[in-house]
Amino acid sequence: MTDPAAPPWLHLISAFLAMEPSDSLVSLARVCGDGSVTERVQRFIWNYCISRAVGKAYTPYLRNFLKKLIVEVESIHGEVLDEIYELYADIITSLKDDQFVEKSMRIRKTITFLFPDGCIDLPSCPKSRKLMVPLQCSLNMLEGDTGCSIWPSSLLLSEFILSFPEIFSNKSCFEVGSGVGLVGICLAHVKASKVTLTDGDHLTLANMRSNLELNQLSTDTSLLESYEDPNVVQCVHLPWESASESELSAFVPEIILGADIMYDRSCFPDLVRILAILLNRRKSDSTSRKESSKGSTLDTKCNTNDLNDLTAVPSKGPVAYIATVIRNIDTFSYFLSLVEQANLSITDLTEAKMPCNLLPYMRSYDRSNMRLFTVSSKA
Repeated sequence: MTDPAAPPWLHLISAFLAMEPSDSLVSLARVCGDGSVTERVQRFIWNYCISRAVGKAYTPYLRNFLKKLIVEVESIHGEVLDEIYELYADIITSLKDDQFVEKSMRIRKTITFLFPDGCIDLPSCPKSRKLMVPLQCSLNMLEGDTGCSIWPSSLLLSEFILSFPEIFSNKSCFEVGSGVGLVGICLAHVKASKVTLTDGDHLTLANMRSNLELNQLSTDTSLLESYEDPNVVQCVHLPWESASESELSAFVPEIILGADIMYDRSCFPDLVRILAILLNRRKSDSTSRKESSKGSTLDTKCNTNDLNDLTAVPSKGPVAYIATVIRNIDTFSYFLSLVEQANLSITDLTEAKMPCNLLPYMRSYDRSNMRLFTVSSKA
């Protein structure tokens, strides 16, 4: 039965909307066809996937996918649908390879979080059991437009938020290096009392605001801490190198978040300084933070080879959740040394708080090389 609302057909649609690599799409198409891309599968792709690819920015993606799809069908001596052949021919004859899109053009990916049976009772699970997040993104991260790209660790942090909504619900949350705004959209979905997103690049902030509006969220650029509305997300320009303590005093978050913010060691001193300022702040009317400090009370250790054990320290104040890929041990060790110098405690809770697998169709997303840490003040 061809049911677009159920796996594996739902996975194929979700992968296409997320603009997964062509090889991944063809692999999912094979699953739908019990091992081969049949005419029925091609018809499904045409009706439920290709029909949604509207706009010039989709052209290079469609070109690559259609080419892979045609080669796959022909390799088993199958019949390619006339519509697919004709569309591919139109694409390759109407545009030159170097004229598909302008470098500054954005594409729209849709990240679909699919809630499995074991997660349907979560407050974050919609009735449809899927949360679709459209995002305007950069075409190519290598063009220097990194803030407008979806980084892998932001997917892990988003899954974590949706898997453990009780940690973030009714909490004031502050993200450093927010990029496309995916984490903030998930925070708003789980009803964080206040969501503040920051980035040091004005173009990234403009794109982030567009993404919030795409997801029916309003934006605010004021610095009023008292302003709390779960449907309004605060967007703030915050270059790490120039952010002062007085500037940061406008914010008193209960939870700080960051995804893939540990890739440039030259930025570490400023990043750790900002974390230390935010983590050492207290609200005079401090309320219980039992839920937000759950992770930092766990006696877990970092599983990365050749690193010192990271011992958890109970936190009565704010706590930071940081998701990252450890690309270089020496670079990460440098970050740990700065954290220690700042009198902060860091804990690896990757194994203890593994989120639900809400992106089963995303074969380019490998959680095995990502870590989730909490950082808190020792004071």
